Amino acid sequence: MKIVILSAFAYLLGSLPTGLLIAKIKGIDLKSSGSGNIGATNVLRTAGKWPALLTLLGDCLKGVAAVFIARYLSAGVFFEGVVGLFAILGHNFSLFLKFRGGKGVATSLGVLIIYSPQIAIFTIIIWLMTVLISKYSSLGALVSFGLLPLIAVVFDSPWRVPVFLTMTILIFLRHMDNIRRLLRGTESKVGARA
Repeated sequence: MKIVILSAFAYLLGSLPTGLLIAKIKGIDLKSSGSGNIGATNVLRTAGKWPALLTLLGDCLKGVAAVFIARYLSAGVFFEGVVGLFAILGHNFSLFLKFRGGKGVATSLGVLIIYSPQIAIFTIIIWLMTVLISKYSSLGALVSFGLLPLIAVVFDSPWRVPVFLTMTILIFLRHMDNIRRLLRGTESKVGARA
């Protein structure tokens, strides 16, 4: 019962549309601006650097808080990850946005920061390097989270690997349109104005 309650709480927490609320303060309707996505990349394109940074931090903190609370309440190694996944699902399929939402990158990183700090460091470094070289935020997410289960097999507990694999699958499912645009050469680069 504890895990069910924690998972429901994590889903509600993840459902809070940080980017949408921050953009609204600036008078921007994020759902009808830029790519229409509620994440930090679209906030950067439509509202600027500081709103994007706040969105990134807010979305990340949803994952951090979910796993931290699960750990504090002794959910156990595997179920901490399950609770984190519900925060990501809330972000991706928000209760407050008719089960639409973001792509889960920042919230996933937030989960990793508490769930497995060493894996979080690897993932962030790979994401940053890929984005700096390619200028594509989506490619950074796909490469870093694509490598996540492999890195976890080497550097982490086997109990956590199913959580990492599920995280990777969610990232790829939410980036299918980006993958198609990357293949066509029509994906927008980081910092390109909407």
